[in-house]
Amino acid sequence: MTAISSLTKLLSCMQGLDYVLLVITLSTLSWYTWLYIKSKRQSHPLPPGPCGLPVVGNLPFLKPELHTYFHGLAKEHGPIFKLWLGAKLVIVVNSSELAREILKTNDVIFANHDVSAVGVVNMYGGIDIALLPYGPKWRMLRKICVNRLLSNSRMDASASLRRVETRRTVRYLADQARVGSPVNLGEIFSRMISNVMTQMLWGGTVEEEEREIIGAEFSELVTEITDLLLKPNVSDFFPVLSRFDLQGLAKRMQGPTERMDRLFDRVINKHLGMDRESEGKGNDFLEVLLKIKNENDENAILDMNDVKAMLMEMVLAGTDSSLHVIQFAMAELIKNQDIMKIAQQEIDDVVGKHKVVEESHIPKLPYILAIMKETLRLHTVSPLLLPHRPSQTTVVGGFTIPKDSNVFINAWAIHRNPDVWENPQEFNPDRFLHKSYDFKGNDFTYLPFGSGRRICAGTAMSERAVLYNIATLLHSFDWELPNGERVDIEEKFGIALKMKNPLVATPVLRLSDPNLYL
Repeated sequence: MTAISSLTKLLSCMQGLDYVLLVITLSTLSWYTWLYIKSKRQSHPLPPGPCGLPVVGNLPFLKPELHTYFHGLAKEHGPIFKLWLGAKLVIVVNSSELAREILKTNDVIFANHDVSAVGVVNMYGGIDIALLPYGPKWRMLRKICVNRLLSNSRMDASASLRRVETRRTVRYLADQARVGSPVNLGEIFSRMISNVMTQMLWGGTVEEEEREIIGAEFSELVTEITDLLLKPNVSDFFPVLSRFDLQGLAKRMQGPTERMDRLFDRVINKHLGMDRESEGKGNDFLEVLLKIKNENDENAILDMNDVKAMLMEMVLAGTDSSLHVIQFAMAELIKNQDIMKIAQQEIDDVVGKHKVVEESHIPKLPYILAIMKETLRLHTVSPLLLPHRPSQTTVVGGFTIPKDSNVFINAWAIHRNPDVWENPQEFNPDRFLHKSYDFKGNDFTYLPFGSGRRICAGTAMSERAVLYNIATLLHSFDWELPNGERVDIEEKFGIALKMKNPLVATPVLRLSDPNLYL
């Protein structure tokens, strides 16, 4: 459902709220007028942009696939343009040069993210790393995340937790391969990544039988929360109305959020009841966070809500991103069998066909890394990154960016710039073998995880999960399409870019030793 259709249905039901509508109209028009007059007084105007309608602005003209819609508008209005979405001013940037100005030159000014009304409910009042404003608390949490949770040593220590679920998936796919059954890889990968995430969150705390029960509830809640986060919300377009929660989305979010909170409590209480000999064996995130919470360190002060908010953020950010990268990568490889064969040969040369892939093999597989990088270029999982919110009015590209506006950086468009990327619509991992692009955001023509202070903190975790699972899937199986069908790689915009249609393929055993599928 588009944002304007939600708004239209909502307003049609508000017969008794004429006064509220009048307030919206007057306040919005006053806001437009004030910004217009202010921009005329400044030497640098607001960016250009398409004309909108009174009150609702450009909302009626939005299209569901925002990344491609914005890319089209850039061709007409230039690499930086503005839109009015209700009372909210949105600035869209579509070039690497302007992205550099925002994420490097003016990094501190753009170091805050926009916060949705429903997201605040979901994230314990917005105290997670993604939503917190830039400041001492944010720096503390970011440091804990990078140095204590997602460091290389911690990732190494938790490798066994990830391995359990990957091998479980291999066993299931091997059973399907023996009977020649096609499988819905989107569903398989979703279950696998969800289980990998729960292993990393609390795999050392919860016993396997209970883990299955908690994992099923966990997956259901993640789906429910994600669906609510995706719904267009009038409270975001007209912040003055957020207190009324006219669509009831904030109230609806309270249900799954409270159930997730109770799930966290169950797992935390389970950990607190563990005997001392069991502690330290799991290497999961929960154990690390609770240890930090109990430390007398004035530089790392956490309360229980901070712990839960960080767990929630890992849930929502880690699950979706890794899942869709793996799915897009496998779709491209099944479509481009010659590339798949090159990747399989590299894995065979490093691992052989008489043992299974381990995470320790990954640094020796540069072509698999190139496949991940090319997938993130062509199908950028966070195509508009997270919207930035400038803390003061500033000038970018000769145009004024007002304080508290929303700034989107269209990384998807930047990654398809024909002036930078040869044949940008083509899936070609070779391009990453000849130039050293990384995920650190230093080259503004390649920003899959963002850049600057708010670059994604979970890059190391996603990189390990994606590379290990792609290598394992290619090493263990060949992949065929049922009944000679073709792969349809169509994108669907959302919190994370995903495949619009299910990816269905048949796994074929390629290793002779059946023990390698256990």
